[in-house]
Amino acid sequence: MTTSNTGTGAVDPAVREELSRLRDSIDNIDAAVVHMLAERFKCTQQVGHLKARHQLPPADPAREAKQIARLRALAESAKLDPAFAEKFLNFIIGEVIRHHERIAEDTGNGSTPDRVRQTAPGE
Repeated sequence: MTTSNTGTGAVDPAVREELSRLRDSIDNIDAAVVHMLAERFKCTQQVGHLKARHQLPPADPAREAKQIARLRALAESAKLDPAFAEKFLNFIIGEVIRHHERIAEDTGNGSTPDRVRQTAPGE
């Protein structure tokens, strides 16, 4: 399989096919990552509501440190750069904390009072 190194020539059809196959796999993985993140954030939203109801702080530095250490170890065993994994998790943690702060503010302002939730039909 060869390609033109001038950038203007035709690409070998076998190379195009392989590139397309790999990009399709990347697209599938990206979709899975997005869906997994959506599920993760559904859970963290529930954590945020629980923390707000019980007046717990939005951040939990001890839990965050344990998760970072755990993710770094997982990254190493998966042959992924642990520093990259830590940056990725720190980004997610920051977003989760921001959500938890917003939930706490909303709960404190009475926009999602517990008494309404507890008396809602079907709950």
